[in-house]
This record gives sequence, structure tokens and C-alpha cells, in this order.
Amino acid sequence: MLTVKVTMKLDRSPVKRMPVALRLDAADQATPPVLTDRSGCAHFDLPPASGTVLVDGRERYQGPLVGEIPIELWSITQSSDDAQGAAGRLPVGSNAYPGMQRRRLRVDGREVETDSEGYLVNPADWSESFVRAQAAAEGLPLTDAHWDVVRYLRAHFTRTGTQASVREMIKHFRRVWTAGAGESASLHRLFPRGGPQKQGNRLAGLLRTKGEH
Repeated sequence: MLTVKVTMKLDRSPVKRMPVALRLDAADQATPPVLTDRSGCAHFDLPPASGTVLVDGRERYQGPLVGEIPIELWSITQSSDDAQGAAGRLPVGSNAYPGMQRRRLRVDGREVETDSEGYLVNPADWSESFVRAQAAAEGLPLTDAHWDVVRYLRAHFTRTGTQASVREMIKHFRRVWTAGAGESASLHRLFPRGGPQKQGNRLAGLLRTKGEH
């Protein structure tokens, strides 16, 4: 059983009769919306998964879907960006340089540019559909664990303005995954083409880390 609890950040009061839906990574589709009850809770009878919580159609959470997920709003009309609590900004703008070898990747019916390894030329072209398309191009079958890492990398950059080191990833995933799953060897098995700091950042739409050029 998964519970999404929606409250107001200012006074912790429950938000009642608010439609909540889930977009599951594995299914790539949203569940029918469930209205929050008097305590601000929406209940979903499904096994642990990974995905996105949409409150009134806006993305409010991304990551593991298990247990109780608290969603706090400053206002009912709060934008999706504000809902993430993001202090920083993800990189945008072209990273092209003279002589760069470029490739075109078809994503949702349009073409986006990457460099020869698959890093986005313009990180603003990132989307979950890009992750799926680039992973397919690299022969990488995506699992919930891959999505956890991709979302962690983007959230870390948004929060700190820097890309996560492997040491920071290990510290985080040792805490949130089962014993052994967050170790360096496990992370590198998930991302066999350069490890989480290269292949992971590529899929997360971030730039090459220092020394990768």
C-alpha cells in the first residue's frame, strides 16, 4: 500500500479532495487520479515501484514509490518547479564547440543533438523520454534503480550546483537501498559504460565531469 499525504507547508493542514495520480516508470503511464481524504491522504494499492507523483496534474515528487510520501505545498496553485524546492538551476544552453562531432537522437518524434558519446548538446532538451531513447541507443535496459540514480543526480545538481561524486552516490544509496546495492561495484554494474558518473550523468542530461573530455 502506498500513501501520498498532501499538506500545506505553513500550518501542516491537510489538503482535502485533491486529485493525486502516479506515473510509473515501468509502465510509462499514469494511474487514474485518487482524491485525498479528510486527512489529506490518497491511497494506492500497488507494490513498491519507481515513478512520479502528480498532484492536481503537477509533478510534485520523483523517486521510489513506497510507504508514505509527504507532499507539502506553499499554496494550492504552487508551480511544479517550486514544488521541487529547487534552489539551483540545471544547465541550459548549447555546449557545442568547434569541431564537435554530433549525433541526432529521435525523442518523441523530434530529433535532439548529442555529442559523439551521447551527452546532450543542449541540456534543456532533457526529458524522461530522452533517458529511454539514449539508454536504448546504449543497449541499457532501464530498471527502477537506474531511474533512482538519474533522479538523484539531477536533484543533487539542482540542490548544490555541482555534479555528485561517486563517493556521494555511495553514501546516499547505501542509506536508501538494501544492503550491498549501493556499493561502488553495484553502481558500476548498473552503468557499465563508464559507471554512474559518466553514463549516469549522460542519461541525467548533465555535462561531462572534469577529466572526461
